[in-house]
Amino acid sequence: MTLTKRDLVVRISQATNLKQEDVLNVVQRTLDNIAEALAKGDKVELRNFGVFEVKIRKARVGRNPNRPETDVPIPARAVVKFKPGKEMAAEVLRLPLAPPPTL
Repeated sequence: MTLTKRDLVVRISQATNLKQEDVLNVVQRTLDNIAEALAKGDKVELRNFGVFEVKIRKARVGRNPNRPETDVPIPARAVVKFKPGKEMAAEVLRLPLAPPPTL
């Protein structure tokens, strides 16, 4: 199951009795501010949730699976990393493990 922004807005609206439009504005502004901070290279720390951080991946050489003899240079780039908070990590660890897919 996937939790979408729309699902989040509906759940918060029902829990708080606020209009969905108002909740959507708050959720969207929150996400916009997080994205803006990350775009500046800032770290975003949300207590009891986790930390978003920009890391620089080193340049490396990749392989094309269709032509393994050909090297493909992959340039250095910035990526967003997420480290969950202790409480979230503990909750995720409680999930039952799914059986491996059969081939």
